[in-house]
Amino acid sequence: MLELIKANMGIILATLGAVVAAIGGILGSTLGVGMAGQAAAGLVSEQPERFGNALILQLLPGTQGIYGLVVAVFIAMRAGLLPGGNVDVTVSQGLQLLFAAFPMAFGGLISAIHQAKVSVSGINTIGKRAEEFGHCMLMASMVETYAIFSLLISMLLIFGVNVG
Repeated sequence: MLELIKANMGIILATLGAVVAAIGGILGSTLGVGMAGQAAAGLVSEQPERFGNALILQLLPGTQGIYGLVVAVFIAMRAGLLPGGNVDVTVSQGLQLLFAAFPMAFGGLISAIHQAKVSVSGINTIGKRAEEFGHCMLMASMVETYAIFSLLISMLLIFGVNVG
């Protein structure tokens, strides 16, 4: 058993990288969309006409989950984990792919939570001043910039790994 693990350590590490990227983004988005959804539900119970605006602000923290999945898929592709792939991944390459997942995993987790906090404040604001929706959306979108930076760093690191 130990020999099997040693022989496949590169692919194991790459697989772990894909899992880490997906979990970080999805966990952040789940927490973020949930937090904003609670605030949106409260607003809609009092002002049902604000549903569309509240929904947009609620959905913003959901993008980090998508970015995490994108990184996971690209790691899986580079490591030959998807159907049709047949790549020998060394331990060094597996470690590189694992570490390439970290910017998106941690950046996605943290940015989604903070974007949710801004979205919750925005939802509370549009409950009082509906005309401020654009400003609130812009403020919540600013946090997205760092999720995109995390995605970019992870993608550059993934494509920097010389696999195959």
